[in-house]
Amino acid sequence: MYYSVFYMFFNYFIKFAIPEDLAGKVALITGASSGIGEYLAYEYAKRGARLALVARRKEQLEAVAGRARELGSPEVIVISADVSKVDDCKRFVDETIHHFGTLNHLVNNAGVCYIQEDQRCSLDYVSLMDINFWGSVYATQFAVPYLRNNKGKIVVISSCAGWFATPKLGIYCASKAALIRYFETLRVEFGSNIGITIVTPGVVKSEITSDKWLLQANLYWAPMVSTEDCVKTVLNSIRRGDEYLTVPRWMGIFFMKTRNHVCQTKVILNDVMVFCFVRGLKKK
Repeated sequence: MYYSVFYMFFNYFIKFAIPEDLAGKVALITGASSGIGEYLAYEYAKRGARLALVARRKEQLEAVAGRARELGSPEVIVISADVSKVDDCKRFVDETIHHFGTLNHLVNNAGVCYIQEDQRCSLDYVSLMDINFWGSVYATQFAVPYLRNNKGKIVVISSCAGWFATPKLGIYCASKAALIRYFETLRVEFGSNIGITIVTPGVVKSEITSDKWLLQANLYWAPMVSTEDCVKTVLNSIRRGDEYLTVPRWMGIFFMKTRNHVCQTKVILNDVMVFCFVRGLKKK
């Protein structure tokens, strides 16, 4: 027992005292043309990482790549791809390995969000699930052999919506909850061979969260965090090898973790969120 307690505290101390040096490491980031993916590319670049940037919009990717080089990345490649397509996922992992010869971090960030005005099915919801969930599954499966060789890391950008009910965003919530559970399972299966950091941001300022979108989603009351502040916290968490991160951090107090981080339990937040949503809907 005493050994376990000592090991736990020693491990935490090492993670905080000696975060991972990213210089020369290879990070593959999906959804890198804007938002969290774009700014994560910049933070990796500042620390000398080599980058493979993936998104559908090649022109915007090129602009991000140029900025990443200016910030200190010694080598950046851009790959236009759609994560919802299995062949594209295999291709961008293969191209990354062909160019760099290795892979240290896979950042599963690509995602979309559609507002659900009613319960009718829509092809948009199928597409959302393909991008938000299956895109991360496909990319991970192709990247795992290379990550295992390097004791690499997988970063999963999920959402606080994966933890609690969010009216009008039911399918989005389901996709993010699926991400959390899938990668928690992989963490157990991989053990110490591959580290997995699951990030659950709250409302982050980005292309998705425009004023109109916030109003439609009944989230106009929600406190927001800037993309820049969000990704700085995320990268520090990645370098420490944290298993979970909620941004902004104050939202994390509403989730209780088991000692071994096997699961997290909702405490107050779900009731608070539902109360706010109901009040917002009544005002309309």
